[in-house]
Amino acid sequence: MVTQDKMKFSASSLASFDGVRHGFFTRQGGVSSGLYASLNCGPGSRDEPANVTENRARVGELLGAKPGGLVTVFQKHSADAVIAEKPWSLDKAPEADAIVTAKPGLAIGVLTADCAPVLFCDGAAGVIGAAHAGWRGALSGIVEATVEAMRTLGARPERITAVIGPAISQKAYEVGSDFVERFLADEPESSAFFITDEGSGEPHFDLPGYVGERLARAGVGAIADLGLCTYCEETRLFSYRRSQHHGEDDYGRQISAILLT
Repeated sequence: MVTQDKMKFSASSLASFDGVRHGFFTRQGGVSSGLYASLNCGPGSRDEPANVTENRARVGELLGAKPGGLVTVFQKHSADAVIAEKPWSLDKAPEADAIVTAKPGLAIGVLTADCAPVLFCDGAAGVIGAAHAGWRGALSGIVEATVEAMRTLGARPERITAVIGPAISQKAYEVGSDFVERFLADEPESSAFFITDEGSGEPHFDLPGYVGERLARAGVGAIADLGLCTYCEETRLFSYRRSQHHGEDDYGRQISAILLT
């Protein structure tokens, strides 16, 4: 089940944990304007840095983090996960695509604009995680790397709850035949995640479905998908692909984050 306020979506399965706060934040409730209106949390965009800083501060405050206590990584579509013990500045952010922590008060997050954000929690162990899963990262093992990093902090896969946040849906995710060939060359058994559009005749990829499959393979005990499409929700969510179809020269990024109180 998903609930929404102006700034974020929440998953009931994560909200049920005592001492855990989370949010799949929307593009609403910030100070940015134009293409970035309004809660753009992406320092990699060409938005005014001061606006991004304020937007991220609002997210951190809403989650209950101390000033500067919201951390993200320099995402590179990898299978690299890092453990956060304390906050870091944006210019010192490690290159990775997932963060895990057992430190209360530290909000960990990932930025997306079509890729799948995944938030993780083992409530018994007091360990949380956040992963950025594009097709490259998912194929190369970012989900498994996140689970393994959580395991090193005391989590157990069968106790982990994972929720897939807003991502581009299969209906909107048209890909080329070369994409299909390259993907299936690495993983031939994944043909079920591709369909051929009846109108265009082009293949479409089910990214959230594939991420869910990788979570299941990793032994995650409870898996949910909010079922929200970034491309379709123009007023609520940023989308890289939609920005390209509109001929825009840049795009904002929403953040998905989780915190132990």
